[in-house]
Amino acid sequence: MSSPALKAGASGKVTDFNNSTYLVTFTLFWEGQVSLSVLLIHPSEGVSALWRARNQGYDRITFLGKFINGTSQVITKCHLVPNSNSELCEYLYGRGQEVFYCTKPQHMPCDALTHVSTRNQKVSYLTVKENILFQKSKVGVEMMKDFKHIHVSQCNSKSFLENIKEKCQIGMEIPVPGGYTLQRKWITTSCRQIQLDTNKINGCLKGKLIYLLGDSTLRQWIEYLPKVMKTLKFFDLHGTGYFKKYLLMDASRHTQIQWKKHSYPFLTVQFYSVIDDGYIAREIDRILGDRNTAIVITFGQHFRPFPINMFIRRAINIRKAIERLFLRSPDTKVIIKTENVRETLNTDIERFTNFHGYIQYLIMKDIFKDLNVGVIDAWDMTIAYDANMLHPPDYVVGNQIDMFLNYIC
Repeated sequence: MSSPALKAGASGKVTDFNNSTYLVTFTLFWEGQVSLSVLLIHPSEGVSALWRARNQGYDRITFLGKFINGTSQVITKCHLVPNSNSELCEYLYGRGQEVFYCTKPQHMPCDALTHVSTRNQKVSYLTVKENILFQKSKVGVEMMKDFKHIHVSQCNSKSFLENIKEKCQIGMEIPVPGGYTLQRKWITTSCRQIQLDTNKINGCLKGKLIYLLGDSTLRQWIEYLPKVMKTLKFFDLHGTGYFKKYLLMDASRHTQIQWKKHSYPFLTVQFYSVIDDGYIAREIDRILGDRNTAIVITFGQHFRPFPINMFIRRAINIRKAIERLFLRSPDTKVIIKTENVRETLNTDIERFTNFHGYIQYLIMKDIFKDLNVGVIDAWDMTIAYDANMLHPPDYVVGNQIDMFLNYIC
């Protein structure tokens, strides 16, 4: 639902009656001219094909490992599952049964692995007939072609938002939709947001230790923050490449914010260092935690090309790590950011379709639902903003951060 002139948007709620009929419900959050759109991203035959293809194998992506010993370096193939008769190096995170394998180079120890990158393989599990379902004309088909628009009149009764008294806080259940955009501002529908200016943010962040653990959609946060908080400065950790660890500091306020990418699978053609690599669960286990510590977690985009059981195992391992954290420090604030919606058409559908992301989104909500964590529903937000891109614009990122600050301030 959208009103472009008002820079307004919200997602609809889809109810599946499991008999080939659906109900799409829109809440009229604002007045004026409103347009509605219902897209059939894939027909059911396409979804069935994508689900079968996804869970059929790991070899749509190959990993390359760089081993360095003095002046010598060797690159070998690496995998998420053992699939070679050659001698393998095995890298095990024992607590969560996470394993990464590389073909062992000759005359080099396994400990010599320093960097990893990935390459797409020309592997498809879709048949010729199934591929026809994913031609551009058959993806994202508008179901309301003849629908013009509706005019929403002013409501004389009190706005439901005026009746919301409870401040947004960790542990709250987030409805669908959880909010809407108006003049590009995200407005929640289940709790009261604090209006944060620079002084309030400075006061809130004083003495805070913030860990951003995940993919590049969280790296956007650490790139955005110095634009609005001028006292935050990057500290050089002597890392190299785009996916190094980033650290922001405000020494006078004792504020520290760091971003660190999640471990395998992390998909990029650029070689990145694995020397201090860590699975999110392991990173959480290394954090002591206290009432001034906040952790934001996101993962999913890099898991889409792989069988779903891998994503489920990772989510469960992260949940267990959060439970261990809460045993030693129940005051630590943990926030889960769900996946962004990404491009519908200009993407490799078999590997990265939003269908894979939507399944992961539902799994995330289910696995973390009864933990005392905050949720930033980036899936809902990016639909409302109509931001169909993996890395949305700054105004979307800024509103995601605003929700985070509402949780911790």
